[in-house]
Amino acid sequence: MRTTIPRMLGTALVAGTLIATCYWALGDEGLPPDLEKPPENMETATLGAGCFWCVEAVFQNLEGVTKVVSGYSGGEVKEPTYEQVSSGRSGHAEVCQIVFDSKKITYEELLDVFFRTHDPTTLDRQGNDSGPQYRSVVFYHDETQRDIAQRKKRELESSGEFDDPIVTEIVSFHAFYPAEDYHQDYYGENPRQPYCTFVIRPKMEKLREKFADKLKKRE
Repeated sequence: MRTTIPRMLGTALVAGTLIATCYWALGDEGLPPDLEKPPENMETATLGAGCFWCVEAVFQNLEGVTKVVSGYSGGEVKEPTYEQVSSGRSGHAEVCQIVFDSKKITYEELLDVFFRTHDPTTLDRQGNDSGPQYRSVVFYHDETQRDIAQRKKRELESSGEFDDPIVTEIVSFHAFYPAEDYHQDYYGENPRQPYCTFVIRPKMEKLREKFADKLKKRE
């Protein structure tokens, strides 16, 4: 578990109606309220690859990705807090929900980046972050995403690229709960924080090395 970050309390945001709540109660499409009717080419992916700070930083930089939100998925606890998820007993994984323009980047390309910017062969662990909340997981939103993820996993397993078996879970998406505000855009807001310096920055360097053609153009 991360030990460099002091415990912080997330602040609940209350909307103006009883229907709106401090989390996104998501349906099958997994879209936040402001994207319930997206353009036809906009899609959503929900991926877990260890610490969501790392996943967020990686996918924010991809051309075609329009929004990345850190949060929790895969458990039974509703409206979980970071403390509950960090205990490893909530059933949730730290994930990022990624909204992307499929005309600019495909779901398969997202998975290429996903599998190569974390270790999909370590069960419930990424580096020093350990526990089921850090599991490698793809939450598919429809049968097409499921088929692509399963095929990609099979191809990687048969390619010999990884020395050990891939343990990434491929499971159906049900609900997503955004993490507390202080987790959002964490690397962007805290680039000199020790975890960012020693864990996230090397991932960003690897991203630039392997996927330079998929990165957003710097202005």
